[in-house]
Amino acid sequence: MSEPIIPLSVAVLTISDTRNEETDTSGKTLVERLSSAGHHLVEKKIVPDDVYRIRAEVSAWIADPKVHVILTNGGTGFAGRDSTPEAVSVLFDKHIEGFGELFRQVSWDEIGSSTIQSRCLGGFANGTLIFCLPGSTGACKTAWDKIICEQLDSRHLPCNYVNVLMPGKGAHA
Repeated sequence: MSEPIIPLSVAVLTISDTRNEETDTSGKTLVERLSSAGHHLVEKKIVPDDVYRIRAEVSAWIADPKVHVILTNGGTGFAGRDSTPEAVSVLFDKHIEGFGELFRQVSWDEIGSSTIQSRCLGGFANGTLIFCLPGSTGACKTAWDKIICEQLDSRHLPCNYVNVLMPGKGAHA
């Protein structure tokens, strides 16, 4: 790949009732990986696991033309306050049906049948790509390393999401 990557602007939202900037290893991992891949961090925040707080933050980023991609982590399980899918999925114009399926498939090798407890999802809202990931650092590494990194790489063939986010710039432009 001799061409440089087309950098995207990415926002990271950690959803947790217990984490803060010091203990947010999942959010830090996503920031490190997206930066290492050549993308730009627009903003990083932590919000409690509350449907309306999550939805308000994601909605603000969806409305911001500077944000191409939103990565959330946390709140995708089945615990009482896990509500990321309920908060975010209603905002989608289009769902990426295969993302959750593929994530569970690739995480099978790491955590076995426990992967069925992940309700991670992806979609588009107002031209913004959104991936909602589990809150564990390992799950964030798996999702980024095995799925998201390639799909945000403008050089990845046969297709990637850059051409959708920035028509005429990704592979097959």
